Order: sequence, then structure tokens, then C-alpha cells
Amino acid sequence: MNTHPNDHIVRSYDEEQHRLVAEIVRMGEMSVAQLEAALDVIERRDESAARRIIANDEAIDALEQQISHDVMRLALRGPMARDLREILAGLRIPADIERIGDYAANVAKRSIALAAVPPLPQVQGLRALGRLAAQQVRRALDAYRDNDAEAAQALREDDARLDAQYTALFRELLTYMMEDPRNITPCTHLLFMAKNLERIGDHATNIAENVWFLVHGDAPLPPREKRDETSTVDHT
Repeated sequence: MNTHPNDHIVRSYDEEQHRLVAEIVRMGEMSVAQLEAALDVIERRDESAARRIIANDEAIDALEQQISHDVMRLALRGPMARDLREILAGLRIPADIERIGDYAANVAKRSIALAAVPPLPQVQGLRALGRLAAQQVRRALDAYRDNDAEAAQALREDDARLDAQYTALFRELLTYMMEDPRNITPCTHLLFMAKNLERIGDHATNIAENVWFLVHGDAPLPPREKRDETSTVDHT
């Protein structure tokens, strides 16, 4: 039985698309590993390990460029509507992953400064926030790999939990700074690190929203709760 030439083209396109998804998930796993390593060096106060994490960010940047090139090459093969959504997701999701890697590197950079001062009790709260952010990114990658819009929507709704945890840590750090001016510098580093982790959660949510778009197209997403209340905190 002879196969039609178009069958080969479709099969080749599908194989390339599956390879691309696997590569994007691998890039995401690299960014989560960076984040977890950055959280680890905060507690270990290991400057050399922090500098290795910062240097490793270049590998994630390079992979994003390679994936963008591969996505555009795939786009030139005349995709249909569903394929166009895959191509758009293939450009947007690596951009979010690249930012996650950047934020992980920022956390590692701040950990170097933090290692020069006595340890603060709020580091444990920061680590808990970081673990939650890493979990959110992993769930987003799983939803993308599995083409699971429902899992993506559940993750998106859970972002409120990360926002609430960030707000609680933010308030705790402000209180600690007001109680003793000597805490201002180290707490400022922790505030920036916490904000980086909150932004990682936002990028995980972006990935989830792209998974929804991939599956459902322009169908509107349900409204979701946001609990980042730091802009309304009374600083006086």
C-alpha cells in the first residue's frame, strides 16, 4: 500500500512539533533547577555556587534563541489554525521560561550580598515561597507537555496562594525593618528576592494561559483571584 506524499509531510511536521515541545520542557526544567539551586545557596551561603548559577543563565538564554529559530522554521511549513497556536505558544512559553531563569539568577546574585550579613529568620519564609514557585513552574510545564488545559486552569487559580504567601512575607519583612534599622539592608535584599519569586509565579501563570489558548483558542479564560496586596500595604 502506497502512502501519499502529504502523509509523510504531516508525520514529519508532527514529529518536529513533538521534538519542539520536549525541548521547551527541557528548557523549563533547566530554569526550575536554577531556581532550586539558587534557593539552596541562600541557606548554604555559598558564593562560588551562586556565581555558577549566575553563569549558567547563559545556557537558558542560548536555548531560547535556538528554540525560536526552530519554531520559525516550523512556521514556514504552512501550518493550519491549531498549528499556528502551537507556533505562538512555542514562541511565548520559552520567553517566559527565559525570564524565570533570569529571576533565578537574580536570587543567586542577591544571595551573595546576603551571605555577608548574619542570617535572618525570614530566609525560611523565602525558601517556602521559592518552593511554591518552583512547584507552579513544574505544574505549568506538565500541563504544556500533556496538552492539559484543565491542569493549566487549576494552576492559574492557585497563583492566588503564592500571592498571599508573598504578601505575608513582604509585611513580615517591613515590620522587621521598622523594628531595627540594622535590618534594613538585608531585608531589602530579601524583599527583592521575594519579588523575583512572585514574578516567577506570574510567568508560570502565563505558561498556563498559553496552554489554555493552545487547546481552546480564543475561548475566554474564567476570572481568577489575585492576592498580591503589597501595593496597598500601609508603609507609614
